[in-house]
Amino acid sequence: MFKQVSIIGCGLIGSSVFRALKKDGSVKKVITFDSDKSVSEIIKKENLSDKIVSSPEEAVSNADLVLISTPLSGFESAVNSIKKHLKSGSILTDTSSVKKGADLIIKKLNLKNISWIPSHPVAGTEKSGPTEGLSDLFKDRWTILTPDSKAKESDVKKVTLFWESMGSKVKIMSAVDHDKILSITSHLPHVVAYNIVKTAMGNDEKTNKDVIRYSAGGLRDFTRIAASNPTMWKDIFIDNSDLIIDGINKFSKSLDEFKKAITEKDSKKLLEIFEKSKEFREAVIKAGQDTDKPGFGRK
Repeated sequence: MFKQVSIIGCGLIGSSVFRALKKDGSVKKVITFDSDKSVSEIIKKENLSDKIVSSPEEAVSNADLVLISTPLSGFESAVNSIKKHLKSGSILTDTSSVKKGADLIIKKLNLKNISWIPSHPVAGTEKSGPTEGLSDLFKDRWTILTPDSKAKESDVKKVTLFWESMGSKVKIMSAVDHDKILSITSHLPHVVAYNIVKTAMGNDEKTNKDVIRYSAGGLRDFTRIAASNPTMWKDIFIDNSDLIIDGINKFSKSLDEFKKAITEKDSKKLLEIFEKSKEFREAVIKAGQDTDKPGFGRK
């Protein structure tokens, strides 16, 4: 598939890619670079690279595929540092959760003889950093590719096989569709989670302690989402702000309707909301996105 893959940025996703590639064995050599020296030390200690290099330029010089797995705010700097050192005919991809901003940066640079095939592995945990990577993180999870009309079909196929070799299911769609769908399925739920935790902790000290002590499954699951990497989510909210704000406006409207039904003790309306929500949950399970085991299969 690829003789050499270079990973720029070795947090949860980047280190998981290395682990998965080594487990699969389809890539001969994986080179890594991270601008954070403490991360590089962990990569070396944990043996998470075939070779760790001290500069992004050195990392990409002989790479057939370059994977940028930095936070969105570091993407432009990463691309600028490697643009003159990419091997002619190589493929450039990423792991970012928003595609609009990355596409604009690449188009502005007008890279020559480089194939840009954006990727988004829809996988992860609330943990971050190279020690939290998992070799099976992408197994049976979606990876979305958003190539533009100029992308070579053969290169799209290579990137598809790359993610499939790590166990991922691959879907191709436009960057516009990707950002819209993810604003609903991922970005808005994080907005809600952060605000539920903020609301839960907006009491006096004694009440806050009791809220933590007696956290039931609902609040506990929201705190898990809210524990996600702050830098990554700050970048996502800024980069996909228009669609996230649109989602917040729709959510606020739904919340007002909910509030009205509770205020008026409208049993019929409340049951209608609950039943439709239950039907949606059943559709999610039917699509294979979760389990119907009690407690969602969590221990």
